Amino acid sequence: MWRRLIYHPEINYALRQTLVLCLPVAIGLAVGHLQQGLLFSLVPACCNIAGLDTPHKRFFKRLIVGGSLFAGCSLAVQLLLAESIPLPLILGGLALLLGVTAELSTLHARLLPASLIAAIFTLSLAGNMPVWEPLLIYVLGTLWYGLFNWLWFWMWREQPLRESLSLLYRQLADYCEAKYSLLTQHADPEKALPPLLARQQKAVDLISQCYQQMHMLAANQHNDYKRLLRAFQVALDLQEHISVSLHQPEEVQKLVEQSHAEAVIRWNAQVVATRLRELADDILYHRYPQRFNMDAQIGALEKIARQHPDNPVGQFCAWHFSRIARVLRTQRPLYVRDLMADKQRRQPLLSALKSYLSLKSPALRNAARIAVMLGIASLMSTALHLPKPWWILMTVLLVTQNGYGATRVRILHRTGGTLAGLTIAGFALHFHVPEGFTLLGMLFITLISYLIIRKSYGWATVGFTITAVYSLQLLTLTGEQFIVTRFIDTLIGCLIAFGGMVWLWPQWQSGLLRQNAHDALEADQEAIRLILSSDPQSAPLAYQRMRVNQAHNALFNSLNQAMQEPGFNSRYLDDMKLWVTHSQFIVEHINAMTTLAREHTMLTPDLAQRYLESCEIALQRCQQRLKYDDAGSSGDVNILEAPQTLTQGPMSTLEQHLQRVLGHLSTMHTISSVAWRQRPHHGIWLKRGEKG
Repeated sequence: MWRRLIYHPEINYALRQTLVLCLPVAIGLAVGHLQQGLLFSLVPACCNIAGLDTPHKRFFKRLIVGGSLFAGCSLAVQLLLAESIPLPLILGGLALLLGVTAELSTLHARLLPASLIAAIFTLSLAGNMPVWEPLLIYVLGTLWYGLFNWLWFWMWREQPLRESLSLLYRQLADYCEAKYSLLTQHADPEKALPPLLARQQKAVDLISQCYQQMHMLAANQHNDYKRLLRAFQVALDLQEHISVSLHQPEEVQKLVEQSHAEAVIRWNAQVVATRLRELADDILYHRYPQRFNMDAQIGALEKIARQHPDNPVGQFCAWHFSRIARVLRTQRPLYVRDLMADKQRRQPLLSALKSYLSLKSPALRNAARIAVMLGIASLMSTALHLPKPWWILMTVLLVTQNGYGATRVRILHRTGGTLAGLTIAGFALHFHVPEGFTLLGMLFITLISYLIIRKSYGWATVGFTITAVYSLQLLTLTGEQFIVTRFIDTLIGCLIAFGGMVWLWPQWQSGLLRQNAHDALEADQEAIRLILSSDPQSAPLAYQRMRVNQAHNALFNSLNQAMQEPGFNSRYLDDMKLWVTHSQFIVEHINAMTTLAREHTMLTPDLAQRYLESCEIALQRCQQRLKYDDAGSSGDVNILEAPQTLTQGPMSTLEQHLQRVLGHLSTMHTISSVAWRQRPHHGIWLKRGEKG
């Protein structure tokens, strides 16, 4: 029981966040400086947004950079306000100056909104205390936050990576169970594939997250992570074999009609899924796994394969499930990979600055968007005679996300949660609860809010709003007077953020579909080259296989977000959904061919070269088709037709996969010929009477 309380991800996270916030308040209360304790607890909010609690091999370096930026922004705001510089210019200049952090790395990009939050908090402090005091609060607050988290992660070493691995094993279990639960339904890809795509996408996203964590922790240099690195390699083997597909629905249907194969395959999948969930708990709660074997299940599959030698489905399932069973039994990977091969390198500052100054830079567009939104919020607050519009500005930053769909959802949760929280707080303030009970209630509300924030942001906002109102009450004794004003400020901030995401240089995902599709084809082409090379090596194959999966996931994510955007062309996205479906089949074939190439199931050099040429021709036809909007022959200039059949008679498993890849590429080329002409042109939907 105690293991589940201590190691459970939500509980562990909530305890850490609550303690780092509430301990300064408790110390301030004990020494008679409650107001300073409450102000001190504001700093962890900036540190959270900046990701300074992310375990990293440069943990203290990032802490120093973050604390310096917080203090620097605070000092800049106070000095510039003293010189009567308009607030829109101050915040806009800071946003554009700090926007270069996004060019350094994804993790550094989080310093931009965090530093702006620190500057906005300073607005409420400027004039009420000396210039040096907010700086001291930010420096000491960041130091406290860093030391506390360093001690916490030292006590629970490996826990962040354990949480990610546990989630990965659970996602693989769900994916395996869903994929093989109803085989006969897979004959209709439009109905069966989207749920499987979503599960596959989550699994690959978690694999990418584990890769990033291992790189940030330099896990390959520490013996403490040896068991977790092995568990991750096991997960890569499992994902490789679970995600493969023979994609012969007519053969599946024939085998199901002739035998009880569906029940046997489902039995194997359920045993595998159950074992994966057990391993997920073992990893998370620091337990040694129990013995395992599935000889009976594999024997039943092999029996069906022997009884139906002409049907490839039985042999296919028996082979892959036997490999899965072997990995689960031994808890060792089938082969050792170079896990750090795809580590992300941080771009040097001068190179990042050069990239940032380009008008094509997404980081520059994002910083300019934030600068304009903060400027509009500041001007609106001036029109409304608000001397310190920190709530409006903070709302703009908190609800602004990377995409339209995510921002819209965050706005809905933020406004609903704030309204409910302000209503509850306004009602509760009438009871004049003693200070001690108020602080105790705030402690419990904070803990509960952090327990649910990952899954229910709206409900967590209710709790945070209540604690914010009571913090104002304890600081100024006027919390009740701000309730209506704070809600109006929240609405204004959300409207500005929504308008900014829609009108200010929006990064519409539907406009990125073409580039993401091209990148996916490029990754497929490189993978097929490696598979059909004369001597395929395990490490490059494993790396490229994951690149193929990640490129397809980027395309799939763009499609999902595009379907939530305003005024999209439904016919265009329907075509793209079918295109992505065939792209997923190619990914599954590449997963299967990677295992075959590693097992040295090779073609003759001449046949491999002919298949490689055919696949490259088909891939290039698809890539050229993406460059043209017309349905004519401009996309097919100087491009040879891929031969339909390269061999006569029975084909090996590898050849069957290659033939199906060629078939999918042919279909994707046909879809592209009509899809790109229908792509949406955003902005048209804003005009009355016109369609996007």
